[in-house]
Amino acid sequence: MPAYAIAHLRDITPHPEVAEYIDRITATFAPYGGRFLVHGTPHETVEGDWPGAVVMIAFPGLAEARAWWDSPAYQEIAPLRTRHVTGDIVLVDGVPEGYDPTATAQAVRDSLPAADGASG
Repeated sequence: MPAYAIAHLRDITPHPEVAEYIDRITATFAPYGGRFLVHGTPHETVEGDWPGAVVMIAFPGLAEARAWWDSPAYQEIAPLRTRHVTGDIVLVDGVPEGYDPTATAQAVRDSLPAADGASG
């Protein structure tokens, strides 16, 4: 099942180290089957407030995403970004092919408190 590294980056300060980070990042995730899906392209916020940039990297699975994040190659370049960019990064499982949200909806219904009183 695919997994994703999703970054919401804010307070981006242009700096030569950020450019170096961008130059080097692909080489860190390629060995784990990672590839960019979104890389700082303009986004449209249709609800709420989400300033900054979005980056999404797809991986074959969560194990590969974690292995990339923990890898010496990535950890070596991460400070080039963190010194100049504030953000949040999450690793998340995707859903399998043909995913049906019906079971999730039922789990929400099952978690609701029982209605008081008898119907009818």
